Formats: sequence, structure tokens, C-alpha cells
Amino acid sequence: NQKSLLDWYKEAFLDPKLPKEEIAVHSGLNMKTIGNMYNSQKKEIVVCVSENHYDELYQSVRNLVDSEGEIELNLTLKFQGVSVELNISETLIVINTLAVKRAALQGGLWSTAGKRVEKPLMLALCGLYGVPCEHYKAELRNPDGKEEIAREVDFYLIQGESFYKCEVKLMGKGNPESADAVIARNSRIFVADKLSDLNKRQLDERGVHWVELRKANGFHKFRRVLKKLSIPFTNINPENLEQDVERVFGEIF
Repeated sequence: NQKSLLDWYKEAFLDPKLPKEEIAVHSGLNMKTIGNMYNSQKKEIVVCVSENHYDELYQSVRNLVDSEGEIELNLTLKFQGVSVELNISETLIVINTLAVKRAALQGGLWSTAGKRVEKPLMLALCGLYGVPCEHYKAELRNPDGKEEIAREVDFYLIQGESFYKCEVKLMGKGNPESADAVIARNSRIFVADKLSDLNKRQLDERGVHWVELRKANGFHKFRRVLKKLSIPFTNINPENLEQDVERVFGEIF
């Protein structure tokens, strides 16, 4: 029974009483973008930025619709027997919001997967190269000091008194900001599924050893890392690789 769905949308979905994460997504932004742009994710900043961005997005959509008169797009939403038909402007706003939400969910799940795979992946690499157990260590840490929060893992390669922190990150096509994050956490070894050329330059410039797993035989670079750090290892026999992988997985899982 609303005269304008968009007016109702802004009032209901950008309500300052909502969690700041929801407000940002509903406006077509994500929290990471706001943090990068304004160096803060305080709620008052998120609310202000989200409202301004929504107004700009709404105006951009209106301009698009007015200039492209031949575009026809309608969306019907139905819930518990009540339905509403959206015009093209309203439809584009909703589609944009859903796209941002999907990207946020996908990024969060990918990050969680990366944290869960860190320890078994590093154990597998060490197992394949026969690194003696005294030369690596997986240490549990609880970042927030709350027992109910799942603990994360720091993995170290060890040589004498030196502990070299390793980090695993599932990066897809590569995230230019990730190299800075690695340096901030004092990581010396960075293992990723995919690295951009920019990532590699950043890591090389800062003396961080990296391994790109998605590249053909990319895991072999781990041998070079071990050699540079003077950590003992044995070479992999390519003819026995599949059997060695099965053996190592059996030991880990």
C-alpha cells in the first residue's frame, strides 16, 4: 500500500536501528569498501555513507531509465500470498542489492575456507617434502580471548631459534591488498591458490617467500622456500607423487 516502493525501501532498509553491516549492503556497498574509503567502519559513518550512496545510486538508475526509454524490466516479489510488482528503477535497485549481498557472502565463505585449510595444507606440504616434525609447528590462538569463538591457527617453519610464520590465503584472481595484510602480520611465507603479478612484486619487494598453488606444479616452489630457509627436506619423486599424496592425507585426516 506504499505510493513509492523506493521511499519505503530507504526508510525500512537504511533504518539506523539496523546493524551497520545490513545498512551498507542494502545501500549497495560493503563494509570493506567503506573501511578502505573512510579508514573507519563506525556506525555513524556507515549510516551517513550508505544514505549518500543510495541517493546517488537511485539518481543514476533514474537517469539510466530516462535516457534509455526502450529498456523494459519488471520484477514481481511474492511472500505468503502477498505480491508487489516493481518497475524498472525499483528492480535495478533490488538486483544491485542482491548482487552486493551475494558477493559479501561469497567473500566471507571463501575467507572461512582459507582459515580452515591453512593447517592441513601446510602439513601436507611438509609431509610431501619430508620436513622433520621439529622444523614446523601449528599453534592455536584465540584472537578475541573468548572461548566460544573458533580458534585460528598460526603455522611456523622452524630453523634453530628462528620461527618463520606462514600464511595461507585463498585469493581467487588475486587481491592487491593482500600483500600488505601479510606484512602487517609479520608473515615470512605466503601460500595462495592464485597470485597476481602485482601480488608477486609486492611480496618480492618485502622479502616474503610465496607459493602459488594453482599454477602448474606451483607447489614445487615450496622446495625453494625450504632451501632458502635452510630447513631440511627430501626431494619428491614424481613417479610416486600420487601414492605420497594419499599417504600424507591419511596421516593428516
